[in-house]
Amino acid sequence: INHAKAAEVPIIVAINKCDKPAAEPQRVKNELLQHEIFVEDMGGDIQAVEVSAHTKEGLDKLEEAIVLQSEILELKANAARPGEGVIVEAKLDKGRGPVGTLLVQRGTLAVGDILVAGAEWGKVRALINDRGESVESAGPSQPVEVLGLNGTPEAGDVFVVVENEARAREVADYRQRLQRDKRVGGSGRTSLDQMLTQLKEADRQELPIVVKS
Repeated sequence: INHAKAAEVPIIVAINKCDKPAAEPQRVKNELLQHEIFVEDMGGDIQAVEVSAHTKEGLDKLEEAIVLQSEILELKANAARPGEGVIVEAKLDKGRGPVGTLLVQRGTLAVGDILVAGAEWGKVRALINDRGESVESAGPSQPVEVLGLNGTPEAGDVFVVVENEARAREVADYRQRLQRDKRVGGSGRTSLDQMLTQLKEADRQELPIVVKS
């Protein structure tokens, strides 16, 4: 909630597990008042949808709420440009190799595109939509599984389509170097910070000692 408020983005509340006999969606709505979240039932303007991820109940209403919100905000994305977006999750599949689930945010991602995802890159061999169907392309707001990556990126990494493999390798290599430098340069500082914190917490005395060997 705090992140959404800080980013000044619209909020839609999805109240999950409403298929359970003990579900109390009204109690959830009342508790949201403590966070200054006023849903429509409570006289506010924030949409709240009761759903069940297990039975899929209410998911169609949640989708309608998202579409309505986008229409109110007049959200539009340019599909006539190279694809960009974010990695939702990634895994190493025994039969298919590295597989990334991507959410396209701008532009269009198509089979055959060269992309950089975090510190990894690849050429899109196949795209699979949320219904398990192979597709040739995916536009804004569409999630797809991507096959063809050379490695497994991290969830939250940004992906972007680039002009050729040489450019993809260049960007990926640069990002890998940054990651290595960060790991090497950050390990000592982190350990020192942790040690000083532990000393303060234990209220121990610090003795200035010089060891010669």
